[in-house]
Amino acid sequence: MFDVLVYLYETYGRPDAAPDHALLSRKLSAVGFESEEIEDALHWLDGLVLGAQDPGAPAPTTHSVRIYLPAERRLLGDEALGFITFLESSGVLTPTARELVLERASACGHPLPLHELKIIVLMVLWSLGQEPDALILDELFVAPQDRLIH
Repeated sequence: MFDVLVYLYETYGRPDAAPDHALLSRKLSAVGFESEEIEDALHWLDGLVLGAQDPGAPAPTTHSVRIYLPAERRLLGDEALGFITFLESSGVLTPTARELVLERASACGHPLPLHELKIIVLMVLWSLGQEPDALILDELFVAPQDRLIH
């Protein structure tokens, strides 16, 4: 599923640039993705769209403090929670975007390694029409061992 999400991000610069699900499914299949992987990704994206448009969800204030539930801590782990905190303190994630990241991470239904959480963050920003700056993109895409130290 995560490979499909990265492909969509790289291929379609904006969420509204992607075709409807039927055509998109055919295109993804044509480039070699498995049908189950495609279905999982499209279902996950539907949840992302609904979460981003949910007017009934209360918006956290900019001065809110997030206390993570034990289930969220197990799902994400300390490294991923630290990364979310870093993104918030850097101004990349608003409290509302953070909650959307957490909701979409929970939708995966299994503990997430940091590299998968980074893809979720990228897709949440993509769905909200926010383009992260180059340093944040580097943080989201490049593995630490592959970074050049200047």
